This record gives sequence, structure tokens and C-alpha cells, in this order.
Amino acid sequence: MRILAFDIGGTEIKYALCDESFNLSDKKSVPSNAEEGGKKIIERVIEIINGFEGIDRIGISTAGQVNGESGTIIYATDSIPDYTGTRVKEIIEQKTGIATAVENDVNCAAVGEAVFGAAKGYSDFICLTYGTGIGGAIYIGNKLFTGSSCSAGEFGHMITHAGGRDCTCGGNGCYEAYASAGALVKAVSDYLGKPVNGKEVFENSDNPAVKKLIDEWIDEVVIGLKGLVYVFNPPLIVLGGGVMNERYIIYEINKKLQNALMKSFRSVRVVGAKAGNDAAKLGAAYLAANI
Repeated sequence: MRILAFDIGGTEIKYALCDESFNLSDKKSVPSNAEEGGKKIIERVIEIINGFEGIDRIGISTAGQVNGESGTIIYATDSIPDYTGTRVKEIIEQKTGIATAVENDVNCAAVGEAVFGAAKGYSDFICLTYGTGIGGAIYIGNKLFTGSSCSAGEFGHMITHAGGRDCTCGGNGCYEAYASAGALVKAVSDYLGKPVNGKEVFENSDNPAVKKLIDEWIDEVVIGLKGLVYVFNPPLIVLGGGVMNERYIIYEINKKLQNALMKSFRSVRVVGAKAGNDAAKLGAAYLAANI
């Protein structure tokens, strides 16, 4: 079976071929040009599909809240205008004749980690990705739990600071306003008086003031994880996003979380994602193979 797997984001459309053993090849990416809107993105995906022959399945990981059964975008932010309501699965299957699976990107990443990565062997875990915002996924009984309206796992919008910072969701005090990688980058940029990226944050970590900001950010990460541990009592938490590649971060999160929890909850392990940038594509391919 040949599967063409996509990972659609606001910046890039990444794609790769996947064989029956779930080996990825021919990895490529093109700009999303998201400002042109969701319909244009799907047209671009169809153009890419038409450039391949002998494809048996299409797997699509995408930004936005997704109804995985119908393959419809339930809700998407303005980072991809006019994407909400797009019937991605229906459009692609009508245009290409190829069976297609569509799911939220963090959910796909969780499937990728469950089958091929850090959560292999676990039937239950939660997964969070830390980037501009915070995405989440819930894996229970060897399958995704998506909730009554296919939107479960919006951990970034838990309230951790009542009446706190404004959030992109329209509320305030949300977890991602304090604990996202974007929040850390903003804090360090404000201190240094110049814009920096995530890599540059850690290049400046020998500066005591920057190190203090990183440690305060870790405390914010732990606040959210503590609440999730008390709700789900998971054996494993998988953390993704480039910032979690810093070994110091995972170590400190584990240490601080263990100290913050009641003893009966301290069996939880926190690990970094292992499938990396391929997790979402692998998860999408796996879902497509099992349509």
C-alpha cells in the first residue's frame, strides 16, 4: 500500500510517501500561503496528489478542530482564513477517487507517538505540543478520545490564571498565554529588548535573568500538567514542540511536577516526543491505512 501523507499548517504543507511498513520517503514541503484561505490550500493539496501515481490512500493531518469521521474542519482560527466548515475528506475523495483520512494535527501526532514513538506500548496517555500556542490530544484504550463535538484536548485554553492575560481564543488567563513556547519567547524578547526565536532563548540561557525567565516558564508548564494529571491520572505524558528538545526542560518538568503532585499520582512519566517532525505524517498515514 502506498499512502501519501500530509501535514497542513499555517506556514507549510509538508508531505511524504509512506509504504506498507510506514517508512517515509520523498519528504517535501511547499508554502501554505494560508492568507489565500483554506479552499486554496486544499486545491494545492489536490495538485500535489495529482502529481503522484499509484497512491492507495491519503492521510491528512491539519491545523484546526476536525471531525475525523466526516473529515470536516469544525473550526479554524484566522491563521487559515475561511477554513472552518471545509469538507476536506469529501472534496479530496471526489477530486481524486482516493480514500482519505483527515484528523487534527496534534491528534495525528499522538497516534504517531502511540504507534511509532515515545508512547509505543501504552494504551493510555496524553500528548501536548508547545509552540505558538499549546495543542493537546487524549489517547485512551488504544484510541483517540475526541469528545462529544470532536474538540477534546484543547489544553491550551484551560484557565490557569483567572482574569489573566488576553488569549487568542477571546478569553483570558489561558494556559497557553503563559506556558506556550510563544509566551517564553515573548518574555525573553521583552527582557532583551529585541526579538529572538526559540533557539536564541536557550543560547542566552547563561544570562541569569534569562535563566530565571526559563525557570518561571517551566513553573507555568507544570501548573497545567499538574491539573491534567489530577484529571486523567495518566501513566505517561508526551511533550512535543521544538522547545521540548532541550533535555534540561524535560528533566526540570519531571522534577518539579513530581514535587507538586500528591504521592498517589507520582507514577506518571513525562517524556519528550520521539517521532519528531514526522509524528503527524506518520499518524495520518496510520489512520489512512486503517480506514
